[in-house]
Amino acid sequence: MVLFPVTVPLSRPLAASGRSTLAALGSIGQASALFAGSVRALRDIGVWGPLLLPQMARVGVASVPIALFIAMFTGIVMSLQASYTLTGTIPLYFVGTMVGKTMILELGPVLTGLTLAGRVGANISAELGTMRVTEQVDALETLAYNPIAYLVVPRTLAGILMFPFVVLLAIAMGIMSGWLTALQLLDMSSPEFIKGLRLFFEPWDVWFAVVKSVSFGAVVTGIGCFCGLQTDQGAEGVGRSATRTVVVSSMIILCLDAFWAAVLL
Repeated sequence: MVLFPVTVPLSRPLAASGRSTLAALGSIGQASALFAGSVRALRDIGVWGPLLLPQMARVGVASVPIALFIAMFTGIVMSLQASYTLTGTIPLYFVGTMVGKTMILELGPVLTGLTLAGRVGANISAELGTMRVTEQVDALETLAYNPIAYLVVPRTLAGILMFPFVVLLAIAMGIMSGWLTALQLLDMSSPEFIKGLRLFFEPWDVWFAVVKSVSFGAVVTGIGCFCGLQTDQGAEGVGRSATRTVVVSSMIILCLDAFWAAVLL
C-alpha cells in the first residue's frame, strides 16, 4: 500500500497571519477613531456633564472596598517576606523601606489597575455591549444624542479622575497593614518601621504612582468602551467583549508599567 504524503499549502499559514494582521490594524484604526471622536465630544459638556459624577461613583467609590482588601493582604505578605529575606543580613527596619517602596512604586498601582480591569473594564464592556446588541446605541443616535459623548466620555473621564484616588488609598492601606504586621508578628517598634519607611522615600515616588494610575484608568475605561461598542452576536458577543477587555487591559497595563519605569525612573 502506497502512502502519499499530505502536503499543507504554504499559503495557508501566511493567509491566516495576514488576516490576523489586518484585523489588528483594523482594530487600531477603529480605536483611533473612537479616541478622536472622544476628544471632539468633550465640547458637548451638556451631554456628558450630568453623567460624570454618577460614573465617578461607580468607577471609583464602588471600587474602593476590593482595592483596599487586596492592598491589605499585599502589605501583610510584603512585610512577612521582607522580614524573611532580611533575616541576619540587613537591619530589620529595612522592612519598612521594602514595604513602602514596593507598595508605592509597583504593587499598589499595578495590582489595583489589574483588579479594576476586571471589575470596571468588564462592567463597562458588558453594559455597552448589551446596549449595542439591543440597539439602544442606535436609539441614542435617533434621538440626536452623540453616543460617544453620552457613553464614552463620562466613563473615560471618571476612570482618569478616580483611579489615582483609589490607588493612593490602596497604597496607604498596604503600608498600614505592613506596619501592623511588623508590630504584631515581627517584634518591631513603630519608630523602627517608620525609620525604614522614611529612609529612601522621595515625594516623586507618589507622583510616579499617580502618573501610572492615570494612564491605567484611561486604558481600562477606554478599552472597556471600545470593546463594548464593537459587540455583536447577542449575549455570546457580550461575554467575549468582557473577556477581551480584561485580557487586553491587563496586557497594556503591564506594558505601561514597564514603559513608565523606563521613562520616569
